[in-house]
Amino acid sequence: MIRSTTIVCVRRDGRTAIAGDGQVSLGETILKSSASKVRRLHKGQVAAGFAGSTSDAFALFARFETKLEEYKGNLYRAAIELAKDWRLDKALRQLQALMIVADKDSALMISGTGDVLESDDGVLAIGSGGPYALAAARVLLKHTTLSARDVAEEALRTAASICVYTNDTITIEEI
Repeated sequence: MIRSTTIVCVRRDGRTAIAGDGQVSLGETILKSSASKVRRLHKGQVAAGFAGSTSDAFALFARFETKLEEYKGNLYRAAIELAKDWRLDKALRQLQALMIVADKDSALMISGTGDVLESDDGVLAIGSGGPYALAAARVLLKHTTLSARDVAEEALRTAASICVYTNDTITIEEI
């Protein structure tokens, strides 16, 4: 289990929001509270968030950006090719991270075990607070009319109130 952050992605009414907290922990110590773990890629058309080792995530962001360029912004193809490389390449196989990536049409979770997953309900969450954010987002989608952005933010605030590896310094990218 990655105990380092929380990233949540919510799709609603044609909008997609990815939110991430800002806490960087080393073991039981908080090193930083305002890191940005969510960013835009591919000319601002793709949002991505990561949970795991920072250096590993930056390596994956760079690789994924290259795949997006190679496959002309095709999110599915780029994700599948990254997952293949991640699983088969000896150096990449050692990376300890998970990613959520989204464009205007879809959102995917990518892992180093070769998984490329799309949710049935438009919600994805990773990291130590992921299960809390996932549950909160699902309830908010079911019982409110909040926007994707607002649901993602509130879900992350819920996770931050429960998970010691997650804080409420939130970065959100919306597509």
